[in-house]
Amino acid sequence: MSIKKALLSATAVSLFAVSGALADGHAKELTIAIVNNGHMINMQKVAEAYTEETGVKLNWVSLEEGVLREQVTSDTATGGGQYDVINIGMQEAPIWGAAGWIEALDFGADYDADDILPAIRAGLSHEGTMYAAPFYGESSMVMYRKDLTDAAGVTIADNDSWDNIKAAAAAMHDPDNGIYGACLRGKPGWGDNMAFVTTMVNSFGGAWFDADFKPTIDSDEWKAAINFYVDLLGNYGPPGSEGNSFNEILALYNEGKCGMWIDATIAASFLTVDGVEYAQSPNAGNPVGANWLWAWAMAVPAGTPNAEEAKAFIEWATSKDYVQAVGNHPEFGWAKVPTGQRASTYALPEFQAVAGFAAAEMAAIESAAPEATDLKPYVGVQFAAIPEFPEVGSAVAQEIAAALSGAKSVDDALAASQAAAASIMEEAGY
Repeated sequence: MSIKKALLSATAVSLFAVSGALADGHAKELTIAIVNNGHMINMQKVAEAYTEETGVKLNWVSLEEGVLREQVTSDTATGGGQYDVINIGMQEAPIWGAAGWIEALDFGADYDADDILPAIRAGLSHEGTMYAAPFYGESSMVMYRKDLTDAAGVTIADNDSWDNIKAAAAAMHDPDNGIYGACLRGKPGWGDNMAFVTTMVNSFGGAWFDADFKPTIDSDEWKAAINFYVDLLGNYGPPGSEGNSFNEILALYNEGKCGMWIDATIAASFLTVDGVEYAQSPNAGNPVGANWLWAWAMAVPAGTPNAEEAKAFIEWATSKDYVQAVGNHPEFGWAKVPTGQRASTYALPEFQAVAGFAAAEMAAIESAAPEATDLKPYVGVQFAAIPEFPEVGSAVAQEIAAALSGAKSVDDALAASQAAAASIMEEAGY
């Protein structure tokens, strides 16, 4: 179900919410849909203490990113009631909150909502009301192996040019010894390959839509960016890149197979290879939008009879106390605490002692530019905060993956992308 079509059911969902609210709100069991990223997986162990203290049993449904989005969207839009807590992000939260699909979140003073980074909180709110609480936040940056750049005699700078990035990738590329110059997302999905690709297009001066919300995917800027992307990854990336997203590249990087990786700042928490350095995202002349802004957040679907317990769990899981619980957990420690959501985390001495990436991460988050501009007439960096975007982004993602794999030329992929996007937007009334 597309979000646009599902929004037409918002009234029905709101009625479902009213009836659900009349049910007994004192369940001792919650079903939680999470993305299968590291911090979410860790939460399952940390939350064992929550169950011991409260008696609330937590049933976890851990899904790959694209599958999670599809299932959560369908279930929430139709009032299916499969989940009590869901992982969503900045694209969905304000739209779903306005439609009545998810509950408003208003926690007590001890929660200290003002401690949440302003850009993260704003991206999860509609008209000043927060509808999802950030479990972690992120921007994007370059993570590179300084031992390899030193050996190759190249350097990578903050906000480097794409040409210099390509030169560094070429210099480090040594496939005979299992090292690839650049590992980048290629797996199709509006939040998979298109998260990275959109920031690259932004940096080349492109955008998804013009001021009238007509797609501009056939523009010269898109063509330059996608040709560069296909050339860079085709020549200096690992084989089968069209199947790689965050988790796949994280595994490759920790196996020592990547010279550089441009992706979510949160990845730095999970890098285990030595000698990693960080740089702000590259651009081709336009730095605005060259690094994304995102939060994986937790929300309560409207209509769950367990809303009280669901909100209590979210309040705990996104609190300062949770950060302390991860930091003090024997299996994790301070290098594994979720970041990018609370300013106070960055002031903790224990965190500062182990988080060599913290300054680069914060700089990336603070420099992200989600506001609408003359060039980009919509809110969002690596997405457009309109109901139609997931459908548009998913259609284009398939075409870009086809170009990357060699199944289509870049020109053919972009022509098909433009046609698909135009059809979706015209049907939506733009």
